[in-house]
Amino acid sequence: MSSPEVHASARLSLAGKVALVTGAASGIGKRVAEVFADAGASVVIADLQPASAQATAAAIAKTGVTTLGLAMDVTDEHAVDTGFGQVEKQLGPVDILVSNAGIQIVAPIEEFKFSDWRKLIAVHLDGGFLTSRAAVRQMIASKRGGSIIFMGSVHSKEASKLKSPYVAAKHGLEGLAKVIAKEGAAHNIRSNVICPGFVRTPLVEKQIPEQARELGISEDEVIRNVMLKDTVDAQFTTVDDVAQVALTFAAWPSNALTGQSLVVSHGWFMQ
Repeated sequence: MSSPEVHASARLSLAGKVALVTGAASGIGKRVAEVFADAGASVVIADLQPASAQATAAAIAKTGVTTLGLAMDVTDEHAVDTGFGQVEKQLGPVDILVSNAGIQIVAPIEEFKFSDWRKLIAVHLDGGFLTSRAAVRQMIASKRGGSIIFMGSVHSKEASKLKSPYVAAKHGLEGLAKVIAKEGAAHNIRSNVICPGFVRTPLVEKQIPEQARELGISEDEVIRNVMLKDTVDAQFTTVDDVAQVALTFAAWPSNALTGQSLVVSHGWFMQ
């Protein structure tokens, strides 16, 4: 007789840990925060929209865990360092960072505005650097080590049309994660990248009509022939798919997986 399935969050514990998730008021970040809270972590909801961050934190707090809603512009060095200082004062040093905040802008490279390029790179790469630097500083000082998790993409591995800065940024996060894995090892700091396929969040919903216009096809064709074309089951990746991988990286008890990325894409990209 086979044993019953046990949900990952029932096996992996984050009890006693402080986890900060950026872009956590909605979508992937929100689900990661919920799963971390379910695993016992105190959770910081960091988001550009303070009211949304506080509302999400309040909703999660009803489950009995400690939460904090925090306004944070990940492209602003002062805002990031001040935010991490507030977390340390109220909850203690950060043990887990999920650098999840992101935006998307699509256009052919010959039409891509430099201002849009810089905006997207700033959110993904500058934000990844500033938040991970702040987290690493606290992890070293606390002598507890920790886990840094970057939200990459299948576009950390391969390219798609219309996404020059996004693909460049997501590739860059893999390099940053590998450097942190090497530098952080002496301090028991692990670093990983999660690479989701298309997850039907507001960010992806916005892309469907944009890509339809740019490619001259219908929105249904964007979904079937662009977003889900290379999956094995024509299914979107879910926020819970991604959150469970984040939990695994955050709770992993050794350096065995540090520096690694994991593609979560229903077979769209296979390593």
